[in-house]
Amino acid sequence: MEYFVDPQRYFYLIMLHMNTAVCIGITVLAATGTLFIACQKFICGLFVIASYRIERAMRIDTMRDVNLSGKNLIYDRIIKAVEIHRKAMKLSKFLMSKFEVPFGLLIMAGVVSLSLNLFRILSSEFNIEELSLPTAFALMITLYMFLANYVGQNLTDHNSQIFATVYSIQWYKAPLHVQKLILFLLQKGTKDFTLNVGSLLNGSMKSFATLTNTSISYFTVLYSTQR
Repeated sequence: MEYFVDPQRYFYLIMLHMNTAVCIGITVLAATGTLFIACQKFICGLFVIASYRIERAMRIDTMRDVNLSGKNLIYDRIIKAVEIHRKAMKLSKFLMSKFEVPFGLLIMAGVVSLSLNLFRILSSEFNIEELSLPTAFALMITLYMFLANYVGQNLTDHNSQIFATVYSIQWYKAPLHVQKLILFLLQKGTKDFTLNVGSLLNGSMKSFATLTNTSISYFTVLYSTQR
């Protein structure tokens, strides 16, 4: 950053401005990430509730003939579980539509920044003063990418748990109209529910590995051209 003033005379003001800008940037980034993680944890909780309601609904004795009130109770509980599941998916898609552009920019900036900081680390010749800052940035970027993809993977796993719950219960012994609802959930579970970021990648641990490998590949190319 270039300042059009005497750097020696205004040294402390320049340092104050730089530190303030860095602190504000880190705070905004951390606050945004924390809010997103909290929202996705809430959605994971909705998936758990939907799974629990389905399991509880089928605890009514479907091994024997159930009366009309029992059938209606099963049906009502399954409907509530389906509604919770639908709202959770809708909320997750709504959040991603709001965060899609910032996350897409963060992905590209993160990959480039990680590559450049790895290059600075190797070019520093293990000088402690030159090594500390790029190492801290590289670790922070890696941690941020890991947490973002871990949240996406966690959401996918919780949604898959609903499919596993529906598959494991004795749904085939339930009344026919209940079986149709359960079949709807089984069809939904055949395709993984993922957090898609601008059609670039899905939030998962596999995507984290892909981003890390891409950063290392760019770093390798950059380092080989500078030798």
